[in-house]
Amino acid sequence: MNNQYIVATVKPWNISAYNKYVPRLNGQWHLVTEPLLLRSELLNDLKPRFIFFPHWSWRISDDVLKQNECVCFHMTDLPYGRGGSPLQNLIVRGKKSTKISALRMVPELDAGPIYMKRDLPLDGSAQEIYTRAADIIFEMIKDIVEITPTPKEQTGPITHFDRRKPKDSELPYRGDLDMLYDHIRMLDAETYPPAFITHGDYLINFSEVSLENDTLSSRVIISRKPKKIPI
Repeated sequence: MNNQYIVATVKPWNISAYNKYVPRLNGQWHLVTEPLLLRSELLNDLKPRFIFFPHWSWRISDDVLKQNECVCFHMTDLPYGRGGSPLQNLIVRGKKSTKISALRMVPELDAGPIYMKRDLPLDGSAQEIYTRAADIIFEMIKDIVEITPTPKEQTGPITHFDRRKPKDSELPYRGDLDMLYDHIRMLDAETYPPAFITHGDYLINFSEVSLENDTLSSRVIISRKPKKIPI
């Protein structure tokens, strides 16, 4: 059996987890961080047993999915929560925990059969949650490589999440402090647009939030408002 494996990801917490876990795993491992590196020549040369996608920002062609066993990881208990921005959509809905679903990728988004699921608490900042999830995902990768479970078709009611847009990071005008706390923390991670408000010529970003005794504290960064706020 081929002992070549590829991990394709772009997020820093997944790259750190790759460097942490891969030396402990059997086989030959290859990290891909750009779409051009996931080219047909590389795949034809390696003929990987699995291609794992902890987080990927580009569409995978149907040919690649057909010719390779591609595994992605989604932060919901599928088929609940198919679609984009799962962490933020879960927290907005008041969820305190979720599951990470490891599934075989098919052309339809988040619709493939499930290898396994693992629990994931949703406390802390988005950065803390993503880092926690990365450790769980690489433990799942280890199990998939060692056990090679047969994925099973998804069962149950299907619900979809809409991918959030940068404008959705603006602080809400109304709501209690718990909701405001969740809004700031769920956006507090590298590469994500932070919670913000605008005031005159200024853009005010919020991070590192805490809530104690009905008082919310946050790190604030004030800068000149760009000519166009991202939508």
